[in-house]
Amino acid sequence: MAGRRQETNATAAKLAIVPSPATEPKARQQPDPHPHRDMDRAARAALARITGGVSPHSIIEAWSDWAQHLSRSPGRQLELAERAQANIAKLLAMSIADTKQNDAVHPFAPKAYDHRFKHPSWDKPPFRFWSQGFLAMQDWWDAATEHMPGLSKSDADRTRFQMRQTLDLVSPSNFPWSNPQIIEETQKTQGRNLIDGARLFTEDLLHTLTQEHMPAPEGYQIGEDLACTPGEVVFRNELFELIQYAPQTGEVRPEPVLIVPAWIMKYYILDLSPHNSMVNYLVQQGFTVFMISWCNPTAEQADLSLEDYRKRGVMAAIGAVNTIIPDQKIHAIGYCLGGTLLAIAAAVMARDGDDRLVSITLMAAQVDFAEAGELLLFVDESQVAFIEDLMWSQGYLDRPQMTRTFATIRAEDLIYTRAVNRYFLGREDLPTDLGVWNGDTTRMPARMHSEYLRGLFLENRLSAGRFAVEGRVIALKDVAAPLFVVGTETDHIAPWRSVYKTQLFTDGDLTFVLTRGGHNGGILSEPGHPRRHYRIGHREAGALYVGPELWLDQHQPIEGSWWPELSSWLLDLSGNPVPPAMGAPERGLSPVAAAPGTYVHQI
Repeated sequence: MAGRRQETNATAAKLAIVPSPATEPKARQQPDPHPHRDMDRAARAALARITGGVSPHSIIEAWSDWAQHLSRSPGRQLELAERAQANIAKLLAMSIADTKQNDAVHPFAPKAYDHRFKHPSWDKPPFRFWSQGFLAMQDWWDAATEHMPGLSKSDADRTRFQMRQTLDLVSPSNFPWSNPQIIEETQKTQGRNLIDGARLFTEDLLHTLTQEHMPAPEGYQIGEDLACTPGEVVFRNELFELIQYAPQTGEVRPEPVLIVPAWIMKYYILDLSPHNSMVNYLVQQGFTVFMISWCNPTAEQADLSLEDYRKRGVMAAIGAVNTIIPDQKIHAIGYCLGGTLLAIAAAVMARDGDDRLVSITLMAAQVDFAEAGELLLFVDESQVAFIEDLMWSQGYLDRPQMTRTFATIRAEDLIYTRAVNRYFLGREDLPTDLGVWNGDTTRMPARMHSEYLRGLFLENRLSAGRFAVEGRVIALKDVAAPLFVVGTETDHIAPWRSVYKTQLFTDGDLTFVLTRGGHNGGILSEPGHPRRHYRIGHREAGALYVGPELWLDQHQPIEGSWWPELSSWLLDLSGNPVPPAMGAPERGLSPVAAAPGTYVHQI
């Protein structure tokens, strides 16, 4: 940081020099055609705080597009009228069956991820009618927001998503007088659940208003219970700390493993509890493992760019690993956004003739963003500009603004079911290692996040051959190192079919794994984890492309964890075991702190 301040001061000094009369006309800058742009940005940033970062224009544009196309589609209007009539008839038939004391068939079923109506009392009248009425309305709106000729797919998806949010808000499960579980609990506890719920609501409200960082609960302390694999911080700059984990075997493979996590959350999702730590597992398999622990950026680091994360992050870490373990290539592993950054870094290295990577593993990481899941609902020109103005005013995208985005994607579970359990049933959240990590959020620097949203999500430059690094376009097909790519079946952040597209843009040896679970749970799939399966397939270098659906049909599920497959793949690409080494004091990289370091504790 001191170096950057000196550069900034030097630049300011240069700008402060008064030009001589002879040179003044040439040095004079053209007047800004929009001198009051900052006033506009400040106004939009203020509005963004009110709307939670959601652009009103995007909402209006989506609904206007939908309404205009529906207004000139009389056939679709007739279909919707018939569907409404059929849904009403189904509800009436169910009600008549209820009056005859027959077991009425439920004509409408909730979606697979919707657990709001699981309680047995929802099967009893009148609660059955209320829940089925809600699901009937949901069914009608799903049909109403289906794609129509001429209607933008993104606008159709946005209207469906926004209508789902509206319906979720008025679900009968949200209100104490229409939720049988709340009524039963209130009778059972004589209202104690509502008193406890009011206390929890007050605590959450105060926390939301103050944004006070909540300490980890007992038994889930960072560095003691979580992120507790033994190791040392062997390198540190203003952007990250590099952790080297202590060997747990007498000998180790000569090629080190470098893990590049996402910086949207903290790194220890991959070093959670000892029993489900991927780091601990790889160390036990005889690998020397290094982990990047990113800093939690502040407003002073607003100008950090995606290139800074590549050059001063990934490439600096590779350089440090090579200093500690010289003359050896590296197994690089990237997760989520860290995987995308690793793919970019690998393509740059390939372009520049840098062959220091012996293998590349991408876990739940995308290189093409055309089908990037429900996060695309929050990405268009208006929305990105709106977020940019918000970040301009504060220097970063703050933690609550990011967590709200992820929560709304599964609002029925992550918002409303949790609210019912806490505020009406009076139940405390049971702490889990994954839950503690999920609440330990970070900020995103303004410049980097803008480049990420525009360059990758909005314009999809990486796979389109328009992503330039140091003035030259990079191509993923230049990467020659073997690839191990992991997708998860129910990932709504990086859908597996989008992750699978890595096969479209690379030509080398590639192993693809599809595992059960979501974006985080599918990766945390340690051996012995119950109800886990995976599929695995191998593509030789230069082989013809196979689409995701055909690939799915050709590869049957295998029970168990996919971690041993990764370990075996890495071992096949590694040399014979050698004695371990920690740090390189003789080359200026002595351990500076015990793992998990200091950056992981930044709030």
